[in-house]
Amino acid sequence: MTELYKLPVFGIVITLIAFFSARALRTKIKFVLFNPVLIAITLIIFFLVVMDISFDDYNKGGKVLSFFLGPSIVALGALFFEKYQLIKHNIYPFLLAVCCGGIISVFSVSLITLGMNAPEIIIKSILPLSVTTPIAIEITKITQGIPSITAGVVIAVGIFGNAFGPGFLKRAGIKSESAMGTALGTAAHGIGTARALEVGHLSGAYSGLAMCVNGLLTTLIAPYVVIWIVG
Repeated sequence: MTELYKLPVFGIVITLIAFFSARALRTKIKFVLFNPVLIAITLIIFFLVVMDISFDDYNKGGKVLSFFLGPSIVALGALFFEKYQLIKHNIYPFLLAVCCGGIISVFSVSLITLGMNAPEIIIKSILPLSVTTPIAIEITKITQGIPSITAGVVIAVGIFGNAFGPGFLKRAGIKSESAMGTALGTAAHGIGTARALEVGHLSGAYSGLAMCVNGLLTTLIAPYVVIWIVG
């Protein structure tokens, strides 16, 4: 008989238990680092290490959940449709802000990695750090980087933006839901969008659209930046 932990349902159940437990903890303890995604990842890693279960066995179910990342991003279009009348009046400043943010993200990462004399494979892997995981992984495949490094960096950036983004923006005097959503979606992709949805539906709509636009922009420019850097 096949061991339970080698079945896809095992990875799915463990992930759901870890996430909902982390979310319940967040509702009781309002500490900035008690991010549900971060806590869930920590719990899953701890469980796999203690039970001596390989990541490959766990990921049989993880792949099933990963499949729904794409549809979940598309589903954000429903929010955009709901708030379309409000968004269309600010569409040009919005597009300008997202494009500036996306371009600055790619080039700032490039310059920092060059300044640190990072290996070419690292540069190729972390350039798309501000776009959502499915898009970032596809960009990394194009640039011949390492998708696992990309996924880790993208998740870390998202968690950082989710935890500290709203507080930083408020301290900077930014209280507009549209501006906050645009910033979180551009810089912190899907995890930032989840935080934007907590701020409000308008913020969530702007964040979801910003994430998609920045993903498209980064897909177009990242391969050329890699060619420019590594030749």
